[in-house]
Amino acid sequence: MDTPAVIIYTSAWCGYCVRAKALLEARGIPYREIEVDGNRTLREEMVSRCGRRTVPQIFIGAHHLGGSEELAAAASSGELDRLLGIGATAAPTGLTTQVTQENEDSHG
Repeated sequence: MDTPAVIIYTSAWCGYCVRAKALLEARGIPYREIEVDGNRTLREEMVSRCGRRTVPQIFIGAHHLGGSEELAAAASSGELDRLLGIGATAAPTGLTTQVTQENEDSHG
């Protein structure tokens, strides 16, 4: 079974974002990072997907997991593995991508 795509909307100055990415990386879970700093279009995309304005916002496939605390709880309970369709912690792959765009709105 293919692992669903993990997407995490972040901000460069967000400690919770750093914590969430570190958890994913420690478990070897590849993710796509979308930085919303100063980019109204990307922030509106995030809000339209989940109804929240704060970061991080984490999606596994089409499922909105929530923020850093929800990710940590899902990892502790085994729910994260279930959502990813894996039976055990994945081996580290170092596969991450980051989407950034030039500031079109410096106030986010």
